[in-house]
Amino acid sequence: MASSRSRCVALLVAAGLALTGLPTQATADAPAVAERDPRRTQGLFVDPLMPAAQQGPAYADIAKRAQALWLSNEYYPRDQVADVVRAYTSRAAQAGKTPMLVVYAIPDRDCGLHSSGGLPGGDAYKDWVAQVAAGIRGSKPLVVVEPDAIGFYGHDECANGRQRLKLLRAAVRRLDNAGAWVYLDAAHSGWTPYADRARLLRRAGVGLGRGISTNVANYRRLAKEKTYAEALLRELRRDGVTGLRYVVDTSRNGARKPVDGDVTNPTWARLGKAPRLRFDGRFDGTLWVKHPGESDGPVNGGPSSGQWCDLLADRLLGRADPGPGC
Repeated sequence: MASSRSRCVALLVAAGLALTGLPTQATADAPAVAERDPRRTQGLFVDPLMPAAQQGPAYADIAKRAQALWLSNEYYPRDQVADVVRAYTSRAAQAGKTPMLVVYAIPDRDCGLHSSGGLPGGDAYKDWVAQVAAGIRGSKPLVVVEPDAIGFYGHDECANGRQRLKLLRAAVRRLDNAGAWVYLDAAHSGWTPYADRARLLRRAGVGLGRGISTNVANYRRLAKEKTYAEALLRELRRDGVTGLRYVVDTSRNGARKPVDGDVTNPTWARLGKAPRLRFDGRFDGTLWVKHPGESDGPVNGGPSSGQWCDLLADRLLGRADPGPGC
């Protein structure tokens, strides 16, 4: 899976926006205050500096949809990330919308695959997350924490198993305390086996946040992801972790049937249901976490992970004659 690594987006955001003070977080256990939470009514932020918006009107169908700002240490080091986040969330506040972010910097990230990287150790990760938390404080964002980190847990190619759960727990706690709705990523319904995934989520601190995210940068249909998420939340409830909710990434899951094993810039993928907060029972809504049009890696005509590619965007839009390349 690939992160969004658009350096120009964050730099333009950071350079072009003044910082503004925002209200502090409401008390989570006060029902009357919770009902006034702006995230319930104001809609998701559509950032005109996201990658698709830089490609001109040909990709307006992607650019007009709310998408998350991905935060990785390779592009936003410790001494910059707080300012980048403040600029982005301030821009969302000026628009009267809810910002979405992704934290994607855990040590041994992506376990040697196309988006491998992350911070060099636990102390560096905690410090970096603390800077992200400083940047979001007061802005009431949605934050997806570490796509695929739980899915990869226990794989031989990942070296930091026990530390990974502790770092995830620390990140969820820190970001929740800063006022974010934190969704700890739970992989997806096709990532099997997952008999112990609810237990791993509990150990990783899912109960300290809002809930879970599923299908980030993947292609599973919404109905299957909702069934998967509901099953995880039921199991967590049996273990005493209650009140959780979930979101599903629908940025690329519009194809009628995904092809198992073909998950890196697949030629058959299509845009999915538009991002929207729905608050239907435990289902908080659909998000576009992955940026449609950005590569998963150098497979099926794509460039390096996180790079924009016209060809990939054209395929997702279902164009009969996609462009020749990136």
